[in-house]
Amino acid sequence: METDLRHALDRHELELYYQPKIHLASGKIAGIEALIRWNHPEKGLISPDAFIPLAEETGLILPIGKWVIQEACRQTRAWQKAGMTDLQVSVNVSTQQVQPYTLMESIVGALTESGLASESLVVELTESMAMDDPELKIELLNKIKASGVCFSVDDFGTGYSSLSYLQRLPITELKIDRSFIIDLPDNKDGGAIVSAIVAMAHSLGLKVVAEGIETQAQLDFMRTVNCDIIQGYFYSKPLNKKDFEIYAATL
Repeated sequence: METDLRHALDRHELELYYQPKIHLASGKIAGIEALIRWNHPEKGLISPDAFIPLAEETGLILPIGKWVIQEACRQTRAWQKAGMTDLQVSVNVSTQQVQPYTLMESIVGALTESGLASESLVVELTESMAMDDPELKIELLNKIKASGVCFSVDDFGTGYSSLSYLQRLPITELKIDRSFIIDLPDNKDGGAIVSAIVAMAHSLGLKVVAEGIETQAQLDFMRTVNCDIIQGYFYSKPLNKKDFEIYAATL
């Protein structure tokens, strides 16, 4: 698999899928999250869970991660030109990418090449990643944020965030981890945590995204706590380029 993965970029076997993020109040698309898939010539479509750990172990995550940012920016700009003028794209980055030169170079290059406005790009870091050497992260992200790029903390609630650091990170969004969503509204403790996260985020001026919404009951609960944005199979699974265009046309 490592040998195949080394050739996957050159052979154009990697593909981005896009999962819509929906404004809870309006039901309109708030943005998309770009998610990588590998079209293996023999094994078919491979999810990132099966190859991203290998890419991180071997260092291949750097060229792959750079390609993801480039392709996400290119495609989003193409959709903006086609009429989805306010479309914003989120991309996930790995720990190896979040280095002073590496991340800055990847982002600046992708934005310049694609012509995408910096505010149309959201970079997602996991909570544990953001809290690993937080002073370095704060300095790096502030430099990139100065260009207008947005940052989001993914999987929020699963780590051990220091609120003093959290308020210093130049983020615009928190994404509540799906583990808190799955048993809603029956899980009272989980519901209390979700409600507290939303209230805290709003008090800091941050938007809140709930991941993993799959049922009407979960959606209704997130509405009661004034969540901003919903993402999950209730609205749509991740879609390839063609299917996303069809989906977007229906909203």
